Amino acid sequence: MFAAVRQVAASRSASRAFSTTTSRSSDVAKLILIGRLGKEPEVRTTKTDKEYVTYTVATTNYPPPPPNPDGTREESKTTWHHILSFNAGANNFLRNLQRGSHVYVEANYELREPDSSADPNTPQGQRQIFLRHENLRLLRAPPKVSDSSEGDSS
Repeated sequence: MFAAVRQVAASRSASRAFSTTTSRSSDVAKLILIGRLGKEPEVRTTKTDKEYVTYTVATTNYPPPPPNPDGTREESKTTWHHILSFNAGANNFLRNLQRGSHVYVEANYELREPDSSADPNTPQGQRQIFLRHENLRLLRAPPKVSDSSEGDSS
């Protein structure tokens, strides 16, 4: 009796293998970034007058790349990530963030292939990565810049 149950369970698990499962609407490509805002977020509008916010997060690869054969090591590189937010509630919060804020960002990732009929020197003729804002947490606000001339009485 249990042999038949095991056989049915085994056949079901074989048919549910990852490589044979069809794509679902719940599939997602997500990118998590921890970095600093490169500039204040900008409010923009689409052609249909829908407001959105774009912001840039800088991350630095760490640890640095492995040493070269001669023993020298290249410095870590900074990558600039441009993120779009179409969420009105999030946009109100994003508007108030300052350059240099240390943030944790979750974004949906979409890779768009180039248009074969477009000029390769234009954005449409190149592969494009779109990062759509999903979540942002402020980890640390930038340090306050104090005006040193105020307290100077000399």
